[in-house]
Amino acid sequence: MKILLAEDDAETAAYVVRGLTAEGHVADHLTDGKDALAQAMSGDYDLLILDRMLPGLDGLSVLKSLRAAKIDTPVILLTAMGAVEDRVAGLRGGADDYMVKPFAFVELLARIDTILRRPALRDEVLDLVVGDLRLDLLTREVTREGQRIELQPREFLLLKHFMERPGRVQTRTVLLESVWGLHFDPKTSVVETHISRLRNKIDKPFGKACLVTLHGVGYVLQP
Repeated sequence: MKILLAEDDAETAAYVVRGLTAEGHVADHLTDGKDALAQAMSGDYDLLILDRMLPGLDGLSVLKSLRAAKIDTPVILLTAMGAVEDRVAGLRGGADDYMVKPFAFVELLARIDTILRRPALRDEVLDLVVGDLRLDLLTREVTREGQRIELQPREFLLLKHFMERPGRVQTRTVLLESVWGLHFDPKTSVVETHISRLRNKIDKPFGKACLVTLHGVGYVLQP
């Protein structure tokens, strides 16, 4: 599981990262609220752990910005602010849980397990639909305007990534990590090549572009 930890206290951060890593999770650590918000906007994390008092942008503001942007990644707030009104503000701001410092790691782990069991209760999504583009996760069939589109396996994964995040900019780095599993830049045009191939199949025959390039930023799938 991939977890983003935003915590500016070095001792607490090391304690949590060490524990999460020992449990087999991948933990990315940031110390600034603005950086945490930017990275969390990718939607590529299974869980966010946010310190309430962060430099740059406080944890509650990060949380509210994510919820306003329709990012529903589960969030646990960590804080020394333990008053009832503080907890209420955190939960009403969109937090899934709220832990007061100091805390035991085993309790944090138990709360993480509880939160991540919740999606199993939701209805399973089998179809992704963006405008007139449809992707069937069960049959792996892709259609636009009712016409079937044949994709290669990597093209399918790339389109699935975009369709799970419509309207949200995806950078080259995010695509390399999420679609190719690369945590470094191979200095090749693999992303650009596959984007071009995908466009030739989902856009060009229909005369309407939905996969758009934002130069110097990334790519976005728009209805």
